[in-house]
Amino acid sequence: MNIGDEIIVTNWFIIHFVENNGFAFGWEFFGSAGKLFLTIFRVVFAFFVFRWLRDLIKENGGRWVVFSMALIFAGAVGNIIDSVFYGVFFDYAPLFFGRVVDMFYFPIIDGYYPDWFPVFGGEYFVFFRYIFNVADSCITIGAFVLLFNYKNLSLK
Repeated sequence: MNIGDEIIVTNWFIIHFVENNGFAFGWEFFGSAGKLFLTIFRVVFAFFVFRWLRDLIKENGGRWVVFSMALIFAGAVGNIIDSVFYGVFFDYAPLFFGRVVDMFYFPIIDGYYPDWFPVFGGEYFVFFRYIFNVADSCITIGAFVLLFNYKNLSLK
């Protein structure tokens, strides 16, 4: 697929190929220095999540907490692989400067705000216009599972 190509699965589920150069919602900060910082931050974050996950497994930290941390770790590693190596594989960026591939798009509802609606009245909107990947889903699901099981979380 090329950037912008789509496969329409249903009206509300589209596989839409994009490359995200930043982080959540495509935000970018401080140009290439920010990109390098973001990639290094992801690697350091994944290292600490891995250590925490290892300790949770050793201490029998509870299956849901371990499951959630494993999802978060897996998602972080998936995004790291993209941001570290993707640019090198496709010959557009050096190591640590690649983009993360996103593809899942769920435009569940679209339409126009009513004219009486403050600020946005009459403007077109799409509910859930964000495009994400499997790694992002793992991190999000892991965070929600962790939120509901925080009492079992060991912060040692």
